[in-house]
Amino acid sequence: MWNITNALRGNMDADDFRDYILGFIFYKYLSRKMELYANVILKPDGLDYDTVEAHPEAEALLEAIKFEALDKLGYFLKPSELFSELAKRGNSGNKNNFILGDLANVLTNIEQSTMGSESEDDFGNLFEDLDLTSSKLGKTEDTKNELIVKVLTHLEGIDFDLENTDSDILGDAYEYLIGQFASGAGKKADEFYTPQQVSKILAQLVTTGKTKLKSVYDPTCGSGSLLLRVAKEVGDVGEFYGQESNPTTYNLCRMNMIMHDIHYKRFDIYNEDTLVNPSPNHIDKRFEAIVANPPFSANWSASPLFMSDDRFSAYGKLAPKSKADFAFVQHMVHQLDANGTMACVLPHGVLFRGAAEGHIRKFLIEDKNYLDAVIGLPANIFYGTSIPTCILVLKKKREQPENILFIDASQHFEKVKNQNVLRENNAFNDIENIVNTYRNRETKDKYSYNATLAEVKENDYNLNTPRYVDAFEEEEPIDLTTVAKYLKALDKDITKTDATIADFCKQLNIDTPF
Repeated sequence: MWNITNALRGNMDADDFRDYILGFIFYKYLSRKMELYANVILKPDGLDYDTVEAHPEAEALLEAIKFEALDKLGYFLKPSELFSELAKRGNSGNKNNFILGDLANVLTNIEQSTMGSESEDDFGNLFEDLDLTSSKLGKTEDTKNELIVKVLTHLEGIDFDLENTDSDILGDAYEYLIGQFASGAGKKADEFYTPQQVSKILAQLVTTGKTKLKSVYDPTCGSGSLLLRVAKEVGDVGEFYGQESNPTTYNLCRMNMIMHDIHYKRFDIYNEDTLVNPSPNHIDKRFEAIVANPPFSANWSASPLFMSDDRFSAYGKLAPKSKADFAFVQHMVHQLDANGTMACVLPHGVLFRGAAEGHIRKFLIEDKNYLDAVIGLPANIFYGTSIPTCILVLKKKREQPENILFIDASQHFEKVKNQNVLRENNAFNDIENIVNTYRNRETKDKYSYNATLAEVKENDYNLNTPRYVDAFEEEEPIDLTTVAKYLKALDKDITKTDATIADFCKQLNIDTPF
């Protein structure tokens, strides 16, 4: 799929082509799921979905299938609207036939098939970023059509293996593509994707001691990779909740959920600014696991009106206008269930910045005692930013309320090209080391330390990891006698070299340079 992307996008920006390739993969997925499910319904009658439109009772059959499909799948596609049919139509006779109009109608029909049904919100405007009229696809209608037909034809040649219900290879491939696009998207990458190595840590932290979860929530869910990672770690998640302010990324998240076979009734993703307009369906709920990678030091209004908001009022202070990091933390704490765990990635500055942020830190530790662990991560592990980051783990009911675990993993990484990467191999497994140290609450020399609440108070609630974990490596002592001998030998060599140069200068009848 990635090779197809690179071969077909031509001069189009990868970020723009992303919406098309991921959208068409999603369309093919919906088509194949529709076909497989319809064939199950029709099997007792000895019929196949691809020929049902020619049946004398086609209208009644399709209406019955639509009724069942809307409940089971959440959408409906006629046989003539399936991906395979459009790919065949566009490439019949080994020439490009014009299908742009038909394709636009099909994508609209998918969304309209859900109107008035329970899945309407989950499928509404899903394909709005697939602008088939965009000049980015080509200057003329024919060149646009040619590119689209090529993409559909190449994708039609890939077996998505959806019959194998034990396999999630397509979901993994979709995540891989999102990751590949993110790695080339620079600063914009963190708007929709958290690197898998960080996702794994967050997911394993919040699932510690759990075999299943009632719910998982991400207030800045991007493409949904963090939510899905939690499901991989624990295996059994009841419901998925998320909020995303960017409409394109919001659509990508919903597609990602469906592509990972999460039933539309089990996820609720909302498109709005979480701090300003939290989902009315989420705000009164409390979640067992919360994971997040909020935008680092984002701007927000910090309006005094928020002081009457239950999420912030108890603290007596709001996060600064230019740094919304703790506003997201306060929001997540508000949404956290009494027996829940939250883990979020934040810029390193949240550990020690003063003023309102210092006040909020103190409240969380001294008044609430919610902070369970602080984990310092290496710099330059996120796409598009080199700043050092950290993970805060918070719980409302802590197993060890008398201390806070500090882990300094900032020097444990491997440099790969221009990115730092947490190692995950047999020799060094940085991810496993972080998670196991947290789960066992181990104190390790130059790596981790359980600080008492009194120690944290002594440090005026400054959480900077070097205050608690001494990672200083002593240099080997220098033998001055050996150094003196080396310098004397060096002087002899210099004198000898100077004499040689002086002799050359004399032979050339020029002045010496010394």
